[in-house]
Amino acid sequence: MKKALIISILIVALTYLTGFYLYSQEPTIIATHWGANGQVNGYTNKTFFTLFMPTLSLFLLLLLIIMPKIDPLKKNYSSFQKEYDAFAILILLFFYLVYLAVLLYNLGYGFNMTQIISLALAALLFYLGILLGNAKQNWFIGIRTPWTLSNKKVWNKTHALGGKLFKILGIIALIGVLSKTFLMVTIAFTIAAAIILVIYSYIEFRKETGK
Repeated sequence: MKKALIISILIVALTYLTGFYLYSQEPTIIATHWGANGQVNGYTNKTFFTLFMPTLSLFLLLLLIIMPKIDPLKKNYSSFQKEYDAFAILILLFFYLVYLAVLLYNLGYGFNMTQIISLALAALLFYLGILLGNAKQNWFIGIRTPWTLSNKKVWNKTHALGGKLFKILGIIALIGVLSKTFLMVTIAFTIAAAIILVIYSYIEFRKETGK
């Protein structure tokens, strides 16, 4: 945990430093949103964006540190601490890469932002599959339905399935990077996976309890 915390703090610090270093070179209004076709369709004031993304990363890091400490089931985190720590580092890296890509794009570097973000998102979704497959009962991380939180076996079965589904989703997202319908397809599959897991947890609860 200590090593992961140090790495996480360094990533947040790097995010701030990157923004401050490139600030003077950025235009006053910068592109911050792209459509599925890779064309810019949203702009933001550079001062707001420069401060917002690093601060969001800092807030996320604090949240990731606090959650295991206040969770009534905090003892279970030790069973998947390695995966949890890796997730913290990965999601902070995800935010940093998106932040850096946006800043470089506005400095004139020519690349397809939609594809860059999509690649990073595909990797994040795949790792979520790994995290879900190892997560034990807790109140913050995982598929938290009334039935998974009420029954340990239901939690384990639902997360085993969830781990597989999100790995598949990550692969689908990776394949769809070159497609203009990537975001729509990914969102559709994510919603479908969520619905499947909720229904599955309920069915398994009925099986386990006989209710």
